[in-house]
Amino acid sequence: MQQIPVNRVRSDSEIIERPQKFYVRLTEGRFQNWRRLVSGPLIIAFFLLAWLQWDGQPLLLFSFEERRIYLFGGQLSWHDLPLMAGLMIAGACLLFFMAVGWGRVWCGFACPQSIWTWLFIRIEQMTEGKASQRAKNDHLPLTGKRLLRRLAKHLLWLAFSFLTALTFTGYFLPVQELFVGFFTLDLSLAVWGWLISMAALTYVNAGLVREKICLHACPYSRFQGVMFDQHTRTVSYDAARGEPRRLRGKNGQDDLIPALNLAVAPMQTEMKKSAANDSSIADIKASAGDCVDCTICVQVCPAGIDIRDGLQAACIDCGACIDACDQVMDKIGKPRGLIRFASEVELARPAEEAGKQTLMRPKLAGYAAVMLLALGAVMLGFTQTKDLLLEIRRDRGALYTRLDNNQICNHYKIKVEGYQQGVQSVRISTTGLDGLTLYGDQSLNLDDNNAGWRAYRVCAPEPAGLTQEIRFIVETDGAQVPLSRIEKTTTFLTGSR
Repeated sequence: MQQIPVNRVRSDSEIIERPQKFYVRLTEGRFQNWRRLVSGPLIIAFFLLAWLQWDGQPLLLFSFEERRIYLFGGQLSWHDLPLMAGLMIAGACLLFFMAVGWGRVWCGFACPQSIWTWLFIRIEQMTEGKASQRAKNDHLPLTGKRLLRRLAKHLLWLAFSFLTALTFTGYFLPVQELFVGFFTLDLSLAVWGWLISMAALTYVNAGLVREKICLHACPYSRFQGVMFDQHTRTVSYDAARGEPRRLRGKNGQDDLIPALNLAVAPMQTEMKKSAANDSSIADIKASAGDCVDCTICVQVCPAGIDIRDGLQAACIDCGACIDACDQVMDKIGKPRGLIRFASEVELARPAEEAGKQTLMRPKLAGYAAVMLLALGAVMLGFTQTKDLLLEIRRDRGALYTRLDNNQICNHYKIKVEGYQQGVQSVRISTTGLDGLTLYGDQSLNLDDNNAGWRAYRVCAPEPAGLTQEIRFIVETDGAQVPLSRIEKTTTFLTGSR
């Protein structure tokens, strides 16, 4: 009976409870270039969109004060928030689609936590030097230039954290007023509390805890295993090609490194015996794997894991280990791809069949279908949004009032909200009964008091019946194009029997 291969890897506790601080070594390569092509525009968009305006209105603003959402030249009411939920559902399905197809590429290439972590690592290297220098300095007294460099790093981290907090808050409050109030110390206590909290979270997340957020706080790393299948292409180490590992010594000989894969350990033992008997360096080189155990794949990993241990929850699929390993393979004259985006099926197949696998699978097709349906529903919803909203409440102080001239009056409170670009005023009228008269502001300026409650009185000659129905009509000024109109029916109490 054939023995089932067993891989010895580090346990989760060994990964989570890392005994020493690790220093991320920055590398270059195609995946790092692709990551910058993705994250760069996202960073620019984040810091720029809060400042851009369209026809005098913010391009993107969730205004609590005005009870509206400014969205790329249009306006939505808070009643349209389900559209935002639809966009989130579509985004989640896109996330799941990408996870099934290519693992956690969102985490490695576009997640804000990862992007800000890379930025903070760049600042760290700019102020304190490369990873090896930082590791060396941490064992030396913190004095002189080392102290100044450390202070400069933390000051830059704090400055960038507050810039992030201000920009994020600028999507909910007018950003120009926010920045002026920040630098003149003229903000409310609530806004100050929010800004300090956001800046502190950014500083701690990207500067201090970093990968621990991905491993402990982010649920995505935990349920990703449910979405993965044997065809998911994720960052993987080709153990069949890399094991048994070898270490190039100073004398030019290749020494074998103990294999992690227990299935190849017997083969490695035989190789050592053969080497002892024949003293043949050429045979060792021919039988050894391509991995030289340089650990550069561990040094460049922002999560501090060893990808050679296999798929792990902490891996964010950023591709840094691929770029670093490819550089090593180039130097020792071996083909690239010892670490690469590969599926379980690809790693099990011969090299000539590795690329033969279908992209669309039932699970992928399912997530894609749900995503397209959600996007279609959202697009349809955007076509059904209303430019005017009307709310009517009866005055609870009196059901109705009977006047001396045999007229019946009902009292209402009305709120009008406008969400059409350029609409400044609306007209209010009533219909439904003969002789109906409306008392109150019949022309409203929405710029002065949008979404404010106003009192109105509607009177009519005493009609027959206990109740009647009347309609309030709100429409934009006739000079404004396009014309918007909304009607709402309410009850008119007559007091008659």
